Amino acid sequence: MRVGIVIEHVDPTHGGAEGWTCRFMEYLHRQGCEVHAVAQEISPDGRRLPIVPHRLGRPASLSRRAEAAAEILDALDLDVVHDMGVGYRADFLQPHGGCWTALVEQKRRLAPPWLGALKRRFDPWLPRHRAHELLLRRQCAADQLTLLALSEKIAGEFQRAGFPAERIRVVYNGVDLRRFSPTGREPFRAATRRRLGLGEETVLALMVAHNLRLKGADSLLGALRRLLPRRLPLHVLVVGGRRLRPWRRRARAWGLEGQVTFLESQAKILPLYAAADLLVHPSFYDSCSLVLLEAAACGLPVIATRQNGAAELFTSPDEGLILDDAADVEGLAESLQRLVADAELRRRLGRAARQRMLSHSQQRNFDQIFALYRQRLAYRRAA
Repeated sequence: MRVGIVIEHVDPTHGGAEGWTCRFMEYLHRQGCEVHAVAQEISPDGRRLPIVPHRLGRPASLSRRAEAAAEILDALDLDVVHDMGVGYRADFLQPHGGCWTALVEQKRRLAPPWLGALKRRFDPWLPRHRAHELLLRRQCAADQLTLLALSEKIAGEFQRAGFPAERIRVVYNGVDLRRFSPTGREPFRAATRRRLGLGEETVLALMVAHNLRLKGADSLLGALRRLLPRRLPLHVLVVGGRRLRPWRRRARAWGLEGQVTFLESQAKILPLYAAADLLVHPSFYDSCSLVLLEAAACGLPVIATRQNGAAELFTSPDEGLILDDAADVEGLAESLQRLVADAELRRRLGRAARQRMLSHSQQRNFDQIFALYRQRLAYRRAA
């Protein structure tokens, strides 16, 4: 089978959508597929993958990028094309970042009220906004395109944006259960905690994100501020983000300097899961967070929100603490206090989270999508 994968960047050293896509391309190669990667940028590590690379370069606009991808794909005579959100000339569309219109609206809600009102009024006139709207309309109108939604949440958002429900399939993310496991993280725990200057008596809560505001860092700092008088043996490690100085300044201003540490993105995430006692991910928007699934697979208890599609997998309150509202600072503070105060609760939730992830392995995730490939190819040949 000749498969085309369309994505903005190919770099196996990154996490999120890029890391998932690179692992999926390796899986396709093991299935005997000839994998063609169409991307704006392909890193040196990406070129070492078992792929045939096709570089888009840097088109001047989103529309031109989609057209450039279509031109390359038209010349390749592929059996199946799988697009991660770049264009519309594909069999399957799987935007890991979610639905653009819903994401933009959530960002407006996070802005100060006056700024959110301005954005709602003037955003539709901005060229980039209009280009995103045009791309989404083309995706909704492409009859051959099946949307692989990472959660029911994302499926609903695309339906409201105009994508036909009959062309949507929900396929949740999966996690590498061998790499991310309680036994896999244990060897890293002591050394990582020593580097962080933490004793075993301190409960470490981990947050991993790139867009800290969107992923709820404001709510987390607010919760820590409420907990400060209680003098809990709690330390929070926030990993990721591009501009950490304003967050560090706020932590100092709120008296949290000794209770929260900010680190830039880390290439190796498993040692951080090893050092942590729980994951806190109070996100305002996530399609199906791989961080949440990885931490759960490692046996960490998780605090998450309904605004994260991955929370749909935790069907019982015994599997994770799920907040209805990412802005519920008081609820987040109470959830943190419960887990800090009760080591047995942490162990019980961690075991249940790991058990839940056994049904959502990376292998199962990849197999589901490959089965859809085969169905599409069989239907096309029969027609």
